Amino acid sequence: MAQVIWTEPALIDLDEVAEYIALDKPSAAKKLVEDIFLRVELLHQSPNSGRKPPELERLRYREVIVGPCRIFYRFTNKKVYILYVMRSERELRNYILTERNSRHRNM
Repeated sequence: MAQVIWTEPALIDLDEVAEYIALDKPSAAKKLVEDIFLRVELLHQSPNSGRKPPELERLRYREVIVGPCRIFYRFTNKKVYILYVMRSERELRNYILTERNSRHRNM
């Protein structure tokens, strides 16, 4: 069994996605957050159940999808680290390299 650890940046990502959805549909935002936490909890039992993201095939990242979000994680030493949560329509490389880095520098 693996321990699931949410990183602070991943929680911030999830919060931002939920806040955006809640502008129009608060109940949909709440359900999405619940669905994501339920799906991530399954990684306790099956940490390798996520797929390798096509953009990151050569790296050790995996992802699970809970529409409209992609949840990226890494499994190491019986620990699952939840690293990123992003809306699926965003381009991953641009998200990691530009937008996310500039946002965290401003904190």
